[in-house]
Amino acid sequence: MDFTSLYNHHEREVFAAVMETAPSYPAIQADAELMADVACVALNRLPPRYIRHQVDYSFYLTERERQDIDAAVKEAVESAFRFVVSRSELRQKR
Repeated sequence: MDFTSLYNHHEREVFAAVMETAPSYPAIQADAELMADVACVALNRLPPRYIRHQVDYSFYLTERERQDIDAAVKEAVESAFRFVVSRSELRQKR
C-alpha cells in the first residue's frame, strides 16, 4: 500500500500564510529555524485534515466552511508568530 499521496490539507495554507505574515516579524523572518517553528506551532493549533487530492477536499466544502478555515489558518499563524517571538525573547534574556 502506497501512502505517499496523503497529506494534511492545512500544510500548504499554513506555509503560505507564514510566508505572507513573516514581513511583519523581521526578527523571525531572518531565522529559518524560527520560521519552521512558527509553521509547526500553527499546524498544531489546527485540526488535521488528511486528504489525497486537493480537489476532493475542496469539492465537499461550502463557501462558509472555506471562509472559516481561512480565518482559522490566519489566527493560528498570527498566534504562532506571537508565541515564537515571546519564546525567542525569553531565551535571549537568559
